[in-house]
Amino acid sequence: MSETLSGYKIGFIGLGNMGWPMSCHLQDAGADLTVWNRSEGPARKAAERGMLVATDPQALAEWVGDGILCINLTHSHVVAGMVEMIADSLSQGVTVVDFGTTGYEETLGFSELLRKKAGHWIDAPVSGGQVGAEAGNLTIMCGGGEVAFARVKPVLDVVGEKITLMGGPGAGQVTKLANQLIVAQTIDAVAQALRMAEKAGVDSGLVRDALRGGFAESRILELHGERMVNRDFAPGGRSELQLKDVRLMSQLADRVGLESSTLANSLALWERFVDELGHGDLDHSGLFKLYEDA
Repeated sequence: MSETLSGYKIGFIGLGNMGWPMSCHLQDAGADLTVWNRSEGPARKAAERGMLVATDPQALAEWVGDGILCINLTHSHVVAGMVEMIADSLSQGVTVVDFGTTGYEETLGFSELLRKKAGHWIDAPVSGGQVGAEAGNLTIMCGGGEVAFARVKPVLDVVGEKITLMGGPGAGQVTKLANQLIVAQTIDAVAQALRMAEKAGVDSGLVRDALRGGFAESRILELHGERMVNRDFAPGGRSELQLKDVRLMSQLADRVGLESSTLANSLALWERFVDELGHGDLDHSGLFKLYEDA
């Protein structure tokens, strides 16, 4: 990869399944990169790869100055805790990019906090999963100001392929939740279809192959359908995070007055799968087990 980010000062918080490959792409693109992670293992791995590792998030925020600070954390309350932790260490002119799926209300609050510090908040949730993060071809849906978006666009181009500014603060999160509404319910539909075929005595792998290319074709039928056929539910996208997203989309639906019986059913299914049956650590394609184990 050419050093397209030479001269860019970037901090990165959160080196999980998504954050680690994304930070590697930024390093390979020549960014002046410093990272931080709560657990020691990923931080040690970053140091071994030649990344600078900050002692704590506050030190990282101070180091970034008026540069770009990327956050990739799992839950809204974790992002909120991190923002509270580093707020006093953020410099004027800093641009914070939140790659996670974070609550809409919280995102508006973060954006206002940065505005008061003469900084910028870009909500930039991604789609494409760990595979997309490793390949550097994520789909990124952004909310925020046009000037701030233009500033971070070269950074986004390194980790993503399709990058769209959807509107003002929170618009990226709204778009990602719309994406997740489709994903959560399509996983359920594919699981039902393949299990129904099996119970009728038809090979679910052949059913999946036959449906591909028709109106039922989707990335979920392609990738998650294969996992269901093979009973391979090792976590890529964990079910607990899918449930988190369904809860966030339900909150947004309530806020805007959308009544949806299918969304309510989806929330009940994912809560049963994760909270009652304890499958939060399985890949979200593991929802298939609801129908297999019934």
